[in-house]
Amino acid sequence: MTDYELAHYAAHDERSRGRRHAEPPPEYRSEFQRDRDRIIHSSAFRRLAYKTQVFVNHEGDLFRTRVTHSIEVAQIGRSIARALQLNETLTEAISLAHDLGHTPFGHAGQDALNECMREHGGFEHNLQSLRTVDELEERYALFSGLNLTFECREGILKHCAVSKAKDLGDIGQRFLLRQQPGLEAQLANLADEIAYNNHDVDDGIRAGLITLEEAADVPLVRRHYEQVMSLYPQLQGRRRVHETVRRIVNDVVIDVIQSSTERLQRANPADIDAVRTHSQPMMGMSEPMRAQHLELKQFLRDQVYRHQRVLRMTTKAKRVVKELYGAFMEDTKLMPSEYRDNAQRAQERDGIAGRARIVADYIAGMTDRYAIVEYRRLFDPAERT
Repeated sequence: MTDYELAHYAAHDERSRGRRHAEPPPEYRSEFQRDRDRIIHSSAFRRLAYKTQVFVNHEGDLFRTRVTHSIEVAQIGRSIARALQLNETLTEAISLAHDLGHTPFGHAGQDALNECMREHGGFEHNLQSLRTVDELEERYALFSGLNLTFECREGILKHCAVSKAKDLGDIGQRFLLRQQPGLEAQLANLADEIAYNNHDVDDGIRAGLITLEEAADVPLVRRHYEQVMSLYPQLQGRRRVHETVRRIVNDVVIDVIQSSTERLQRANPADIDAVRTHSQPMMGMSEPMRAQHLELKQFLRDQVYRHQRVLRMTTKAKRVVKELYGAFMEDTKLMPSEYRDNAQRAQERDGIAGRARIVADYIAGMTDRYAIVEYRRLFDPAERT
């Protein structure tokens, strides 16, 4: 259901590999629209509004959260998908779902939970996103999870260790066979990188960790900063920042469209399955743009992600996650009844690793502020339980 003709190598609704549980086809919308709608209405998606991107939720109302980041990824992905005659709706669905399994406190929370789970299979937010849509969402009478299409689930699982892939059935096969996902999945992954790299510049400036002039030391930023200053020499403040960042995003998006078009023309895959068996991804930046984007990524790592203010919050976040995990592992009755009961059943079935996985589910599902409240309830004697 599009107002433009899909390329033959795009994901076509009528050729979908289907859902884990058979359902009657939707009326007046496509299978991938159904996926997108289920994702938007899920509890996990709503919780993204209060989960950290870089800056913890309570640090300011205007910093990006996981939900605003996901919306920006979807916007970038849709623009590229339409230009390349790919399935815009599937790209949007994957983009909106890609962070559903992320912990509170961003990558600091994930790293801490992974350390806690090291002896019980580890924790990776990408796998947790798939687990969320396959098992954890509770909305439907006939199945657990959201029962999304294979193509959407394929896009959500961006990467996976071979040892884990063996347990994932059809969705893990491409990691065992070293194959690619469909183009819409490749595109959503690329749109994620474009969104966080460039919009973290904006948030870093808003937070006062860097200035636009400092960011302009990076060639990709400098080119557009100088263009803005040439066109609008009197422009100041947020407008100058926005004019620069939006030009960077536009430049990268155009490069991706042109570079990917060239790759697709060379390979000329017959259909989505030919895309999957190709030796390399067909969606990507040109080599010069990739190099410039990596320079920007390194700048952000050094000047924003490792900034003293961010590192202090990272240390606090890891302590919260680790101490919550320790408390719940020691006594599962501290968790809500449904998690406590699930933990008991999982332990009877899978031993201590089963209990640990349910504890991880509970913590991963928390928003920043809920994790902080739970921490205070457990460890502050003055806090009401």
